[in-house]
Amino acid sequence: MNFTSKIVSLIKPRVDAHAHCDVPCGIYDPKDAQLAAETVEKMMTLMDGVDAGSKETRNSFIRYVAAKEVHAEKVKHEVRIIWGDYFKPEHLDKFPDLHTKVWQIMKTASACRQGADVADAANLRQQVDEFADMFWATKS
Repeated sequence: MNFTSKIVSLIKPRVDAHAHCDVPCGIYDPKDAQLAAETVEKMMTLMDGVDAGSKETRNSFIRYVAAKEVHAEKVKHEVRIIWGDYFKPEHLDKFPDLHTKVWQIMKTASACRQGADVADAANLRQQVDEFADMFWATKS
């Protein structure tokens, strides 16, 4: 191995990192967050209807919990991307409560991951819909 190869091997990243976009693509849509919030609510509703008497129903319950976890985290991920990459300071003039709204979504999504209260899921869905309304209002 020559000197240049040694230097390159020392400074070359060992893991590739991936972002939403390598360039400011401008393609944002809160629909994925809304679908994820709807899925969280559906999974919690299904969890409420499971009688843990058989292996099959316990298996279904575990699958509902796993899907709820994944989609609650997806809500947080999608909202963070739009909040951090799309919204600009001038949007705060129109929506001064934007940061509070995002914080509430993060907290409610965490509550959905930690618990099984369908009311939390309904609240999350409403919060994400309000966030989507804010987003679309900036597009007009």
